[in-house]
Order: sequence, then C-alpha cells, then structure tokens
Amino acid sequence: MSARAEQKLKTRRALMDAALRQLSADRGFGSLSLREVAREAGIAPTSFYRHFAELDELGLALVDEGGVALRQLMRQARKRIARNGSAINTSVDTFMEYLNNNANLFRLMLRERTGVSKTFRTAIQAEIDHFVTELADDLRRFAEERGKPLSDARMVAEAMVTLVFNQGAEALDATTREKEELQTKLKTELRMILLGAQSLARQSARTAGRR
Repeated sequence: MSARAEQKLKTRRALMDAALRQLSADRGFGSLSLREVAREAGIAPTSFYRHFAELDELGLALVDEGGVALRQLMRQARKRIARNGSAINTSVDTFMEYLNNNANLFRLMLRERTGVSKTFRTAIQAEIDHFVTELADDLRRFAEERGKPLSDARMVAEAMVTLVFNQGAEALDATTREKEELQTKLKTELRMILLGAQSLARQSARTAGRR
C-alpha cells in the first residue's frame, strides 16, 4: 500500500471514530453535522468528500463495521464454547464484552434500526438477519450434537436476538452492578427460550408418533 493510500485509510478511520465519539445516550447520529465531524477528526469539511459522499454514507460504514465486529466476536465465542461447553453463558459474556468495547456502535444500530432513514433501517436489518442466520445454524448443530431437537431453530434465533438487543439497550448506560444483574437475567431468559423450544419439539414428536 502506498503512503498516500495508507493516509487516506487513516483519515477515513479518523472520521468514523470522530462520529462515534459524538454519539451518546442523549445524541443520535441524525443530530450530527458534517462540519463538526470533520472538525473532530482534524480535517477541513471539504476534505470529508474525499472519503464519503455524505454523512449517511459514513453512518452506513459504521453500521457495517458494527455488524461485522459482532459476528466476528460470536465466532470467537464458538471456539470458547468448544472448550467449556456452556453455550448460553459464553455467548452472553461475549456479547457483553462487545457491548463494553463498542457501546456507541451498538447505540447507533439500536437507534437507527427504528429511525426515519429507510436506508439505515434496511442496512441494520440486513446485519441482524446475518446474525440470526448464523445463530440458527449454530442452534441446529448444537441440537443435533446433543440429541435435543428444537421446534424451529430460526424462530428461536430470532427470539434470542430480539431479547439480546433489548437487554443490550438497557445495559448501555447501566452501572457495573446493574450490568451484572442484566447479564444473569439474560442468561436465564435465553435458557427459558431454549428449553421451551426443546419441549415443543418433544411434544410434536409425540403427537406425530401417535398418528
């Protein structure tokens, strides 16, 4: 990579980080201006357009980054699960690590998921769908390996992801103690979903066996 190309990547990264730093519980992406993001990144506003066509394009790049980071982290969780065998505990602990390290990325995805921009909503839904698909595949595999079928792995994955996102929203600005309590609560709720899906699968199997 040439020095010029490397510098361009650094400036692009600086702009994305500048936008993230300005997000908070009281301020969403829609309230940011190109000028203040450029100023925070230490470049002239006119230089912004060398890296992004508009502010929304920067936001979409952040959405993509947030989704990719979450999926990569959950893939690492699979390796941890292979070592200690506790899928729910490991997955929740891994998600909380992601939340602690990427609070504003997650905040962006939460807010813009139901925001006014259809482009943002579509991009975030695509990231969630990717995550749900990977989780459903994992659930099917675990169910087969352990001989505990699920009634509908895709539906279970959707319920789990919805729950995780909702609890994640509460955890964003919680105290350390509150986060620990939410973490414990989330693990229990996920187990309830999983046990319920296993129970439904057994009921369906018994019903089919009586026909």
